[in-house]
Amino acid sequence: MSGRQADAIVLGAGIIGVSVALHLQERGRTVLLVERGEPGAETSHGNAGLIERSSVVPYAFPRDLPTLAALASNRSIAVRYRPATLLRMAPWLARYWWNSAPGRLDRLARAILPLIERCIDEHRHWTQAAGTEALMRGEGWIELYRTRRALQQAGKAATELAAHGLAYDLLDAAALGAREPGLLPGAVAGAVHWRDPVTVSDPGAVTRAYASLFTARGGQLLRADATALQQDGEGWRLPAGNEIWRAPEAVVALGPWSNDLCRRLGYRFPLGFKRGYHMHYAAADGAVPRHPLCDAQAGFVLTSMERGIRLTTGIELAGRDEPSDPWQLDQAERVARRILPLGRRLDAEPWRGARPCLPDMLPIIGPAPRHRGLWLAFGHAHHGFTLGPATGRLLAEMMCGQPSFCDPAPFAAARF
Repeated sequence: MSGRQADAIVLGAGIIGVSVALHLQERGRTVLLVERGEPGAETSHGNAGLIERSSVVPYAFPRDLPTLAALASNRSIAVRYRPATLLRMAPWLARYWWNSAPGRLDRLARAILPLIERCIDEHRHWTQAAGTEALMRGEGWIELYRTRRALQQAGKAATELAAHGLAYDLLDAAALGAREPGLLPGAVAGAVHWRDPVTVSDPGAVTRAYASLFTARGGQLLRADATALQQDGEGWRLPAGNEIWRAPEAVVALGPWSNDLCRRLGYRFPLGFKRGYHMHYAAADGAVPRHPLCDAQAGFVLTSMERGIRLTTGIELAGRDEPSDPWQLDQAERVARRILPLGRRLDAEPWRGARPCLPDMLPIIGPAPRHRGLWLAFGHAHHGFTLGPATGRLLAEMMCGQPSFCDPAPFAAARF
């Protein structure tokens, strides 16, 4: 095989890897971006399409006894688990619970806040050049509550975030009906409309558009097996496109598959998985949601996508590659049909993906502790699509020796 040279090899063409590659390219680096299939076809494809500016507090582990008891029954639509998997995940869950204590959660929220604050601006940095304007909507998303008590509690929680300056409207049933006329009467008591977030009608297409922008600017995007990466003297090498590519630096941005490579290099990062499913539906009676609608109790989201109305489920605690379980999606669909008229299913099978999560709710962004020139960017949990471009900028600034827009220390791999 002949040899090719680049400044960096980026492994993974999901939203994180594509964003890293684009930001490095903008800083004058020649980059090889590799993916085993189509860019944006895995976790970056299957989400609800939220660029979640309003999620200023990480998704914490519940600590109140009533919620824990409800989850333990394993009848919750929002959180489903497999008993055998739960036993294997017990140490990870214990660390997650510990990090969710109020004081620690506050520190973690302050650490990730700079990335959250920049999430929309960093996406918009490429919107015009990538041609994704038509896929982006700026009306925020709506969180639905089925009881007045839950709505009152949600209003109180929103008020407690006043220091962040988030824009939201507290809607009673009548106001919600005016904003979302397709909802079935009497289905919910009211909602919180978070107005800061931007949403997209096809997150996979957005990721592919960013990848196309990268190649249009001269970047190389090739299919390759990322686990074939090898150290090569002071740098790294990878077979790709019938050639051997070499680079002094490599980036692991493989989402839920990141540990497959990291373990081979001797790392044991505590990466867990919150799996999720989605299904598309035809509209019924002309009822299409004008905003993404999140059922706060059941944990699912209904949103209008290019394919149809997408229902994305909450959390399934299961191994990354374990067989699918239809229970959670089926139960969410039953509830959703009482909220919004849904037509027939449009997909032959539900899509399934795995959100890669670390027990302190922060991603790993930065250098590998024991390998020169190896950089890591994964573990973004629910916010991979939200934080992809901001993560790409932060890592590129670190790799290029530039001042970083926020403190990268909380995201260091060495914390594990």
